[in-house]
Amino acid sequence: MKKLFITALLVGTFSLSYAQSEYYNDYRRSISDVNWQTVAADLLLSTVQTKQLYSLNDRYNDYNSWNKVYVSNPDRWRDDRYSEIERIMGRDKYTKFKTKYYKGQNPIAVYNRNKNNDKRYKHMEKKAKSHKYDHDNGNDHDNGNGHRH
Repeated sequence: MKKLFITALLVGTFSLSYAQSEYYNDYRRSISDVNWQTVAADLLLSTVQTKQLYSLNDRYNDYNSWNKVYVSNPDRWRDDRYSEIERIMGRDKYTKFKTKYYKGQNPIAVYNRNKNNDKRYKHMEKKAKSHKYDHDNGNDHDNGNGHRH
């Protein structure tokens, strides 16, 4: 029994760290998939803005530094990163940035959609659909006192 518990604990820990590392890989791609020198030149960013972007890109240069911040909520990196980019660039330039690099879509939504289309997460989608289906028939549910509503 003890060996079974330890095995389950190790598998759970490995699975969590694997999922965490996939979020970190998305984070790294959000940096490496963009030519930031071109962004700075195209948007006519000031020297200060460019330095702030490079500093933001260097903030978490390894998994451990990123994980210390996002261990309990790995999805949060998207909100943090893109709101900071918008703050640095300003609303107008950020909109131009989104148009060029994310086809006008919110980058957070793009990464969420990519995550949701990822095969590693497909089993979760099935569970979510069956759970949603159970609750969509609101008229046939018992309200707890024996009456249906």
